[in-house]
Amino acid sequence: MKKIKIGVIGIGHLGSIHAKLLKNNSTAEISGIMDIDTEKCKRLSLELGVTHITDINEIINISDALIISVPTSMHFEIAMKCINAGKHCFIEKPITQSYSEAIELIKSAEDKNLVIQVGHVERFNPVIAAINIYEMNPLFIESHRLSQFKPRAKDVSVIHDLMIHDIDIILWLVKSKVKSIDANGVNVLTETTDIANARISFENGCVANLTASRISANPMRKMRIFQKDTYLSLDFQEHQVEVYKIYDDGVQSNNAVPAKMLGSIETGIKNKNIYYELPPVVKSNAIAEEQSAFINVVAGLAENPVGAEEAAQALKLAEEIYNLINK
Repeated sequence: MKKIKIGVIGIGHLGSIHAKLLKNNSTAEISGIMDIDTEKCKRLSLELGVTHITDINEIINISDALIISVPTSMHFEIAMKCINAGKHCFIEKPITQSYSEAIELIKSAEDKNLVIQVGHVERFNPVIAAINIYEMNPLFIESHRLSQFKPRAKDVSVIHDLMIHDIDIILWLVKSKVKSIDANGVNVLTETTDIANARISFENGCVANLTASRISANPMRKMRIFQKDTYLSLDFQEHQVEVYKIYDDGVQSNNAVPAKMLGSIETGIKNKNIYYELPPVVKSNAIAEEQSAFINVVAGLAENPVGAEEAAQALKLAEEIYNLINK
């Protein structure tokens, strides 16, 4: 396969990780890096032995695809410039600052038959792969995503910065239209929402309760999923999955994982047993996984795992939650 030339625009925290991973990716070639902080960009270019570019048109012209890791407010402008030049885009989440911008971007990319993949990196977290052995029909979902304050993310609310990860996963799991939303939040350290809670009801009956904070002392990235006869606890931070399943008496767990009976439930008709399972979690680098996926999508070897339309729906819901809090 011919190596795809990929440029990195923006080498902040995530952009620099992308550049380093891209440098070591055997299926792609890093065409160059650029950032408004030219001194930082020069240092990274020397460290990696890659080209430092100061003109955005130049890096677009010499690349087949671009990784866009700039502040959210710049996503639309830069991505549109890349798309107008006929280049595929990987855009860090959220896809754009507003849903209306996302729709315009999607239409332009579709008209030119170009790929847009969005950096909802938790889709590549190994705990997501670990639960694929289970049939997922959530009835209630509870998520907590708490983080210590990081000044680099203060240009967006905690909803667009942190909660949107869980919004994306929940939309992917539930696969139903939103029926109603209740939300509240407060500003503490910035001019926008720093702590938020949202309760989302879906048309299929599922309810999701999401909490996000970026001013917590102890980081947490957990999701609990309740469905008929099954409870799943996902720890995105520690890469652990715990599952409690109910089986009829005499029926054993059919998963090839260790299980032990914790107790029984007297139903009056048929006894049921509760089993505790630890699905195997194969640890991996989620950013490297999403980057490799993008390369395969651009090469026509795979379907887009996190397409622009899905990312736009997550952004739309984040926008609605934000507006409810700030109306």
